[in-house]
Amino acid sequence: MNLILLGPPGAGKGTQAELLQKKLNVPKLSTGDMLRAAVKAGTEIGKLADSVMKAGQLVSDDIMINLIRERILESDCAQGFILDGFPRTTAQAEALDKMLVQMGKPLSLVIELTVNDEILIERIAGRFSCAACGTGYHDVFKPTQVKDTCDICGSHEFIRRKDDNRETVTSRLSAYHAQTAPLLPYYRNKSILRSVDGMAEIKDVTASINKVLGEASK
Repeated sequence: MNLILLGPPGAGKGTQAELLQKKLNVPKLSTGDMLRAAVKAGTEIGKLADSVMKAGQLVSDDIMINLIRERILESDCAQGFILDGFPRTTAQAEALDKMLVQMGKPLSLVIELTVNDEILIERIAGRFSCAACGTGYHDVFKPTQVKDTCDICGSHEFIRRKDDNRETVTSRLSAYHAQTAPLLPYYRNKSILRSVDGMAEIKDVTASINKVLGEASK
């Protein structure tokens, strides 16, 4: 099964992709991971991408499409793949579709994890973790049992990711919606778009995705 997961940062795509990998026994393909692997391996596409990045330029859609083509020819993609982070524009979606059809590997489904922006902002902006043991907490949903004290190791030092703040998350969500909005009608018109509630509990999101996959395979 050839899948795309759509959803903004913090929607849980990574978690669901990992669960899908195990369920379907197919790899999750991240554009960032593919770029790094191709550069490290010294493939022709990797060398080309490396030269572009070293020049401070963005990797073109053509390079990305060829990188994906190269990757899905590998044996672990024989039963399918899960694309995460690509495409981001309608032009990329069209080029990807054309390439996959030529390879006889058309998309099976595009699964969108829908979110409530305000709740997602609160969810991400409230995250912090223990600097000593890494245990994760949240200002609202999972505070420490004793103020300023880690439940696990007793440390009083905590850290927050620099991008886990309201302004950054709001900006990233706005960029995602601007880029991704045109993709939804594009895939809906192809009758392969399915939407699930990305704000539900992880197990419930997984159950919804499994239901979608089950219906698609009938």
